[in-house]
Amino acid sequence: MPDFRLDGKKALVTGAARGLGKAIADGLAESGAIVYGTSRDADSAHLISERYGTPALNVDITEPPQIPRFADQLLQQSGGIDLLVNNAGVNVPKPALDLTTEDWDTVFDTNLKGSFFLTTALARLWIKNGSKGAIVNVASQAGIVGIEERAAYGTSKAGLIHLTKILALEWAQAGIRVNAVAPTFVRTELTASTLSRPDWAAELLSRIPIGRFGEPEDIAGAVAFLLSDAAALITGHTLAIDGGYTIR
Repeated sequence: MPDFRLDGKKALVTGAARGLGKAIADGLAESGAIVYGTSRDADSAHLISERYGTPALNVDITEPPQIPRFADQLLQQSGGIDLLVNNAGVNVPKPALDLTTEDWDTVFDTNLKGSFFLTTALARLWIKNGSKGAIVNVASQAGIVGIEERAAYGTSKAGLIHLTKILALEWAQAGIRVNAVAPTFVRTELTASTLSRPDWAAELLSRIPIGRFGEPEDIAGAVAFLLSDAAALITGHTLAIDGGYTIR
């Protein structure tokens, strides 16, 4: 059987302070990885550092000029990253007619632009050093099917899904695998405002054949698999972790 473990691999997880990012980082650590987690909040970055015993990484990926410096600093601190999880993301759930240009930019700067420039910064180092790497982008079922009040969020995640395919194609010969996961509604801080609306939560739950919302741990296992050697022949793929939401 192929190896599902990540022993000794160095993994970078963006937005690792809470929610999905924290669960994913914990799952990778349990699988044997050495976890480096980022936060744009200095206090949260310090807590992540204490949790995993790695340096505090305070970076705002929505500011592209910060990213090359951050990548170089990370290389010096870690000796080289093997795995990347682009988890940091935001949502502004509003009807399309209520979205402002600021709302749109807020969502895209984190979910798509920031993830792109961080990924390319690490890929440049991997290619320069002849290193192989594995990447998982945290997309969303909203990037596959239309969901109300998700015009900016869903479009950004659809872009991330397509970006996954392009980067996988361009970097396959360099030994870099790029995949994505597309979760359903997962109980985190990001979805709290949505799932706290009883009528809306009931409507969304009725669309999930398995009959429950996701938990962060549901996503962590899939991410660990896609980063492991057990997924060595998988690249350019988006794995829906949606309880069947996108079947219809």
